[in-house]
Amino acid sequence: MSSYKILYAEDDETLAFLTKDNLEQNGYEVVHCMNGDLCMEAFRKENFDICILDIMLPKKDGFEIASDIRKINNDVPIIFLSAKTLKEDRIKGLKLGADDYLVKPFSIEELTLKIEIFLKRSQKNEITEKVSYSVGRYKFDTNNYVLTFEEQKINLTQRESELLKLFLDNKNKVLKREQILTSLWGDDDYFMGRSLDVFISRLRKILSTESHISIENLHGIGFKFNIQE
Repeated sequence: MSSYKILYAEDDETLAFLTKDNLEQNGYEVVHCMNGDLCMEAFRKENFDICILDIMLPKKDGFEIASDIRKINNDVPIIFLSAKTLKEDRIKGLKLGADDYLVKPFSIEELTLKIEIFLKRSQKNEITEKVSYSVGRYKFDTNNYVLTFEEQKINLTQRESELLKLFLDNKNKVLKREQILTSLWGDDDYFMGRSLDVFISRLRKILSTESHISIENLHGIGFKFNIQE
């Protein structure tokens, strides 16, 4: 049985019971909270391997919770669950540092699969030796998800770090869109594609001070991380 601990915030009692019960049957330890304040109280007291957050919660919504969690821990994976299907909500969640976004109604099989993917990735990162890169005047610490530029530290999310590392390992080479999506998400569906665009936009903005670095969009193909030596 797994010893992984999940923080689960959901105010719908029926959905919460069914989801918690299914996750526990899969071997996970689940701490369920009915509102945002209880969720943050639990997060500060205990160590969690992954957070699953509904957006529409009493007292403090999922977006606020994610923002507060990222101020404390930049590494723990966050998955949003929401009936809100607007692209703007997905983008807002990803910009706050969430790793994925499932729209209700979702299947427990899909949720479990995503949990397994994130936990395996986190476990792999923990045993990986420290790797650092130079990106122009930036120093990139892949283990701690930090870009340093002239003493200024920029914290990246785990997904942003994985994307930047993938680009750096393939600099000046064309990466097909589906290749990136499969590498980072294990899937190449439409919504993951929109998520990828959000992360690329953020990396472009962060690296904009280096004129010789660009992320080129090759329409219908993918992207190319250009570094002029």
